[in-house]
Amino acid sequence: MTRIPKTGATVGILAVLSLGGGLLLAQPQNGGSRAHDPGVRAGAVNAGQSLSTLSAEQIQFFQDGQIRFMEVDSVSGTIPGEPGKGLGPGFNSNSCSSCHAQPFAGGSSPSANAYPYIGPNPQIRVASDASALNTIPSFITADGPVRETRFPFVVSPGGRLTQIPDGGVHDIFTITGRTDAPGCTLAQPDYELMQQLNNVIFRIPTPVFGAGLMENIADSTILANMNANALLKRRLGISGHPNTSGNDGTITRFGWKAQNKSLEVFTGEAYNVEMGVTNELFPNERGNAPSACLFNSTPEDFTHFDQSGTELLSDAAGFSTFMRFLAPPAPSTQGIPGNPTAQSIQNGGNLFVQVHCDLCHTPVLKTAGSSLTSGLSNQNAALFSDLLVHHMGDGLSDRVSQGAAGPDEFRTAPLWGVGQRIFFLHDGRATPANGGLLRAIQAHAGQGSEANGVIAFFNTLSEQQKQDLLNFLRSL
Repeated sequence: MTRIPKTGATVGILAVLSLGGGLLLAQPQNGGSRAHDPGVRAGAVNAGQSLSTLSAEQIQFFQDGQIRFMEVDSVSGTIPGEPGKGLGPGFNSNSCSSCHAQPFAGGSSPSANAYPYIGPNPQIRVASDASALNTIPSFITADGPVRETRFPFVVSPGGRLTQIPDGGVHDIFTITGRTDAPGCTLAQPDYELMQQLNNVIFRIPTPVFGAGLMENIADSTILANMNANALLKRRLGISGHPNTSGNDGTITRFGWKAQNKSLEVFTGEAYNVEMGVTNELFPNERGNAPSACLFNSTPEDFTHFDQSGTELLSDAAGFSTFMRFLAPPAPSTQGIPGNPTAQSIQNGGNLFVQVHCDLCHTPVLKTAGSSLTSGLSNQNAALFSDLLVHHMGDGLSDRVSQGAAGPDEFRTAPLWGVGQRIFFLHDGRATPANGGLLRAIQAHAGQGSEANGVIAFFNTLSEQQKQDLLNFLRSL
């Protein structure tokens, strides 16, 4: 039996060996070379398609929602090529797809490093779009992830950090100087001060592929999975729990802290928060922008009662329909850098279970019956998540609470489609340049993390076994 390393987080791990199906770890098979993230899977983009079971009418609504998702917004709809209306006064980008672009519309943050046709971080371009006068802060780089910023605590008018919780999104850019925002003068947040006060944290976009399946998993299924393998989870220190709606008590599941209940709430909030577009779910302008920066009546996005068919929908409704009907990513063993063998990928899948990654990254959850389409009804959704929030320790804490998710708690990130993702962890700190997936795995360990026991097992693997597991993840 391979020796378990001595760490302050592995109390009881030796006892778990007899509970986990006889975990037997082989010796190194690759001459001692170090395991590494093979990198973003190339070749076919196995994501971004609609469910195959949609009717002709549903396909029309899916395609209409996709067009809206990729549309670029302007302040008042007066700029050629930017037909959307309502951008700002503050914003992080000007299109849903500029943030959710990798490897296709609906994904996560793009980068020039992996898919050159997407181009550099789109936030570089939108900062000066239409002659806007924004300064690009240091944490937004051409080869880095798209980011939003949150301030954990309120800062007083005198620039002193208080202990009053904030936690909300503060838009990076403003519409000041844009040709469709004449007379608007609105300053960007003082990021130099916030960084000096250690009072800014980052979030990157979450992929929305397969989101309709996630939305249709019954609360009872999530709770039954939470209660499964209770003894083993307890020995490993795993104690995840749902985030819940303060109104009806049902399980919320979208966002980094599973803070949003449904796709419509998720889209309505993002439209208002990330692009500054008021809508029927979030009809009021954010913050205290001067009247000179308010150009439209509210809500800026609304149901068009004088229209019919897809034209009737608001943008927010179109976005949610598009996401609800998005098919989950298809795994592939092709295009993984280094061309790992099928045996390596299979071994990695077995090791994923043997070291108990699957206790949180549940490979499959079954959906409930759906009245929309058979593609959402009683399906085995291979999302690799339990949709619970877990303590991830001091190293990953963002000091922000949302609902029942505390400062160091995050939703188990779904792993389907991870083979074609570039940036990892909630703030995008794990990048291709610093270890990618391997760094993300190691960052799961830390003071107070529920993953410490699993990472202790991972660390006992040989370098070849670690490589197999990484190859498996890049096949998803």
